[in-house]
Amino acid sequence: FLTAGNFVNLIVQTAPYAVIAMGVTFALLLGEIDLSIGFVSGVGGVLTAILLTPDGNELPTFIVFLIVLGAGLAIGTFHGLIITKVGVPSFVVTLAGLLAWNGVVLLLIGSRGTVILQNDIVIGIANDFLAPGMAWVLMLVATGLYALIQLTRVRSRRIAGLQTDPMLIVALRIVGLGVALAIVVAVANEDRGVPYAALLVGGLLLFWTYVLNRTRFGRHIYAVGGNAEAARRAGIDVDRVKIACFAIVSFMAVLGGIVLASRLRSVDTNTGGGQALLYPIAAAVIGGTSLFGGRGTMKAAILGALVMLSIDNGLGLLGLSSGTKFVLTGGVLLLAVTVDSISRRGRAQSGRA
Repeated sequence: FLTAGNFVNLIVQTAPYAVIAMGVTFALLLGEIDLSIGFVSGVGGVLTAILLTPDGNELPTFIVFLIVLGAGLAIGTFHGLIITKVGVPSFVVTLAGLLAWNGVVLLLIGSRGTVILQNDIVIGIANDFLAPGMAWVLMLVATGLYALIQLTRVRSRRIAGLQTDPMLIVALRIVGLGVALAIVVAVANEDRGVPYAALLVGGLLLFWTYVLNRTRFGRHIYAVGGNAEAARRAGIDVDRVKIACFAIVSFMAVLGGIVLASRLRSVDTNTGGGQALLYPIAAAVIGGTSLFGGRGTMKAAILGALVMLSIDNGLGLLGLSSGTKFVLTGGVLLLAVTVDSISRRGRAQSGRA
């Protein structure tokens, strides 16, 4: 399980589900749910494969990406409008979406059965790797940027007269990240190298973490998830926040679908079902995002996806059946939700919820 080759495999296997899980976190932060993400991701993968089929009329890859990602935004906006303007619960809307977008996948595939990806750029997302030297350079750059952010934050808080963490703690954070990244790069370089999919996940993690923690929109998401009525009375446009979040969910779902299609190098009538439907929601919850809204981070989605795929990968190496994998994964998910419910009840009793 801990060989360099399997470590790289685990990164590549985790990437598509981590991308989708980061998206569904936005719905969970609102206290909502999106059950359609699996087949929305399937629509993204199938559209990409079909539009890039080399038949003499294929579109440029960049244009295809814009079309597919735009379709994801449109799907999520459509869901959000029904939920907010019509008043249909998100569970019902996205359950209907699960069925409808599954049908769209089947219609797009048609009689083809399986569509093989033949575009080198798309295939390279999950199957190409950084050169060893470049991986080390990026590791140093990432550590340096993190150090700069931490030190800038300490300085700005001191200027504002706010309490800051001891410099020893800040230094340990920086060193800890550098050591962790160095281990990842060193182990990955023993095999094929750091996959480009890992860079995509890392970039999305930084971007969405910034959105949630450093923007007004992010603060509004937490406010709506904590208490929608209080947020409305505070002047927040709750409907607009919900529509934007569901648009992000579907956007990330189709992006994850592209990554998953890249890893598998093909799409078929089952694309978007099974693990793509179940794992992302489970990953976000297992990582620590509350199903009741108001609590969660992007790091939770990454951590949860890593746990989920580690279980799947490890049990697969042990030769256990798919049924056993699902039973154990379901147990881990139930445990995570139970812990969340108990901790929420404890906070409510102490007056901190």
